[in-house]
Amino acid sequence: MNKKRIAVLGATGSIGRQCLEVILNHPDRFEAEVITAGSNADLLIKQAIAHQPNMVVISEASQYNIVKEALAPFPIKVFAGEESLCDVVELDNIDVVFNALVGFSGLAPTLSALRAGKPVALANKETLVAGGELVTEAAIHAHAPIIPVDSEHSAIFQCLLGEHSPIKKIILTASGGPFWHTPADEFPSIRKDVALKHPNWNMGKKVTIDSATMMNKGLEVIEAHWLFGASSSKIDVIIHPQSIIHSMVQFEDGSIKAQMSHPDMRIPIQFALSFPQRLPLDLPQVRFEQLRHLDFYPPDFQKFPCLELAYSALKQNGNMPCALNAANEVAVQAYLNDRIAFHRIPHIIEKTMQSVNFIRQPMLTDIYSTDTFARNVAQNLLTTF
Repeated sequence: MNKKRIAVLGATGSIGRQCLEVILNHPDRFEAEVITAGSNADLLIKQAIAHQPNMVVISEASQYNIVKEALAPFPIKVFAGEESLCDVVELDNIDVVFNALVGFSGLAPTLSALRAGKPVALANKETLVAGGELVTEAAIHAHAPIIPVDSEHSAIFQCLLGEHSPIKKIILTASGGPFWHTPADEFPSIRKDVALKHPNWNMGKKVTIDSATMMNKGLEVIEAHWLFGASSSKIDVIIHPQSIIHSMVQFEDGSIKAQMSHPDMRIPIQFALSFPQRLPLDLPQVRFEQLRHLDFYPPDFQKFPCLELAYSALKQNGNMPCALNAANEVAVQAYLNDRIAFHRIPHIIEKTMQSVNFIRQPMLTDIYSTDTFARNVAQNLLTTF
């Protein structure tokens, strides 16, 4: 069997590093053909020497000479700039594009890959949040599959394999993050170091803060809409602190299928690369005799308003999810930079959404202009909170 040649976008981030680990564990099945990074030149160089890809891309052009000189002794082509990401994913020597980029930056290379007919293993949920209609249209037109990498959407995908019946409900499970039991009146004093300690998952900073505000689950609701064609009324969120059940699907006859496993992102990452096959993975196994209980609670929309904002954006649709995502990225970065308090994140998002002109059927240019406008509004709002 021919090895799959993988382009790993965002290789230096948490998900990208785990993807390279999966590739390294199955050298007979996968090889890293292209690896890319934003500005982390040092780690990109180390990864390139270890994996010997055909090409690397450093998005931050000012880091190009550093990477080029370090990799000069090796037969590795070096490119720079965000446009290079869109170029490399279209190459004939790429079998699967693994998109582990963070934020809105994942949209353009996803569209380029799909338009070139490449399967996309998508870990960048913001791509579908901001440009869901355009992305799904590109996938359908080119007959290029989108394979979800998020643990919840991978679970739904697996539950739907072999099914030909309508979906009654998609049930997205959420851990609740680190503050599920924290009283709301303590939110203004939540420290960054505490917010970055997720109880179950090992993720990057941005996703970890999104989990703490539950915006991550809101983005996943929007993502599920585009991946599985379900309306917002058919997508429920339930708090499941143990993170053993990764999501469920209910069918018309009342049957519910769930995907369960130890909470480790290497499971959905490997499945996205190996689909339709499953490969061995040396991880802790779920031992039912050791499970004392699996708990489930309804979400608290008042304490975590980001989730309600995401549902609202999806119900409006058009360019509203794009505005939601842009404002969230600005607000989360501001919190990480100690510019705003934790509880101000949803306020900035809501005010930004109220300032954006609604476009029912946005074109790509509208998506980019909405993203820019919403970021500017959010940045200006930072000074008022």
